[in-house]
Amino acid sequence: MRIAAIDIGTNSVHMIVARVRPDFSFEIIDREKEMVRLGAGGLDGKKLTHEAMTAALAALSKFERLATSHQVDAVLAAATSATREAENGGEFLEAIERQTGIRPRIITGTEEARLIHLAAVYGVDTPKPAVVIDIGGGSVEITLGSGQVVKHARSFKIGVIRLTERFVKSDPLSRRDERKLVKHIAEQVDRYVSQIVDAGFDRVIGTSGTILSLGSVATAIDKGQAPSELRNLRVPAKSIKRVRKVVTRLKLDERLHVPGLDPRRADLVVAGAVLLDTLLKKLGTNEITLCDLALREGLILNYIHEHRSEIARVDKYPDVRRRSTIELAERSNWEQEHSRQVAQLALRMFDDTRTLHRLGDREKEWLEYAALLHDVGNHISYERHHRHSYYLIKNGDLRGFEPEEIEVIALVARYHRRANPKRGHEGFGDLAQPLRRTVRVLAAFLRLAESLDRSRHTVVGDLSLRERGDEVLLQLQTRGDSELEVWAGNRQLDSLEEALGRRIRIEARRIEAESDRSARRAERGAARRTADQARRPGQSSAKRSPAERVDGR
Repeated sequence: MRIAAIDIGTNSVHMIVARVRPDFSFEIIDREKEMVRLGAGGLDGKKLTHEAMTAALAALSKFERLATSHQVDAVLAAATSATREAENGGEFLEAIERQTGIRPRIITGTEEARLIHLAAVYGVDTPKPAVVIDIGGGSVEITLGSGQVVKHARSFKIGVIRLTERFVKSDPLSRRDERKLVKHIAEQVDRYVSQIVDAGFDRVIGTSGTILSLGSVATAIDKGQAPSELRNLRVPAKSIKRVRKVVTRLKLDERLHVPGLDPRRADLVVAGAVLLDTLLKKLGTNEITLCDLALREGLILNYIHEHRSEIARVDKYPDVRRRSTIELAERSNWEQEHSRQVAQLALRMFDDTRTLHRLGDREKEWLEYAALLHDVGNHISYERHHRHSYYLIKNGDLRGFEPEEIEVIALVARYHRRANPKRGHEGFGDLAQPLRRTVRVLAAFLRLAESLDRSRHTVVGDLSLRERGDEVLLQLQTRGDSELEVWAGNRQLDSLEEALGRRIRIEARRIEAESDRSARRAERGAARRTADQARRPGQSSAKRSPAERVDGR
């Protein structure tokens, strides 16, 4: 099933097209966005301007054609702050349906906040209570909840278009207007934010284009260049404060050239920076986690929930990280049995050598996911498939991971064959030294585990590594002929020996399967009966006398 979800917002109109799988998970297969400034000059009960409605209708007409080309089964459209407040909001909705066939529904601010929260916790691994902030053009939504259970949800009329039109009267922003802006924000949110702080939370998640843009600028200022990936990036609150100081001191023509800032947001970034910095300060948080899922994804999730009480995928894989890993593997037509076997062997080796490599559970998790995904590159081509795996993992829509984690997992998968890690390789040289060592160690485990399933027949049933003086003994418990696995394993020992600082010796011991033991017992029983009958031709043991049966004659 394919669904299109459209957010008719105050600042932009945005559509995603999602494919819902049989297990009720979904993937984004297309997206479009137009910044139409629907709410410009039309907030606080005023009419939407003719120019803004014309631009929005043009964008929605294009979206409808795109949705049709994807043969979607349903189009979900929600109109937010600008439309629900406008005097002519109803007329605008009628025009949309008349010209495009799309039937949007106006949602309340509280419902908007709930849907955004659903999307944010779907995209960020956050089992503990989390605050979600979404800054739009007309409103700001702030929620608190654990997982999909929303405890508090509110919408405030302090969006960036609204604040800019009311308080940004000078260029650059005057100190007096900045104080007025902060005071207004405080008057709106103080009581509610205090409730959230009293309730307690683990992290703050930020969605929407405004927050993502501010996160990009903050990272560019801190690190000298804009980040290549914003998803799940953690941005220090002090960095947002630094952005506020920078943009409030610049004129518009100077803000157009701020690194990491979309020039189309240069006029709104001042109010956005003051707003976000003020909210983070009132929450008392040290950082904000960026999330690129918002209302659109919330509409998709809500639709799925309404058509199925529980999502099968969430039931099977409640952890968003594991769920998205398996989803990527399945999309890439993975060799499930082989991949799981490699993961099992790699994790067993990791656990048995913890005292040598001194890595923890987080690194173990990275190793498992890299092992499950190491061969997804075969979906593109077997040749150089390790590099294809790197590309697919980097661009595979993995949710719940921070950008640095995805880089590590992709690199570990990339090094499961051929060349060892080198500083000049893409991605590897950009990592900090501790993470480079982690990649080397994990890749060494993966290379050896891959070789121990060389035949793809799960010959190695189990293994153990034990320190024996200056060496480590790798004992394989095998089913059947393991000559190929032992040969392949010996070829891949160098990397792990270097990582552990020990020489490794492989021994294989064949485990007799229960079926083989049963067959052997049956053979021995048949042989005894044959021998017994041979001693007394023509007479079965059943016809012998009791005395003969007792003394064996």
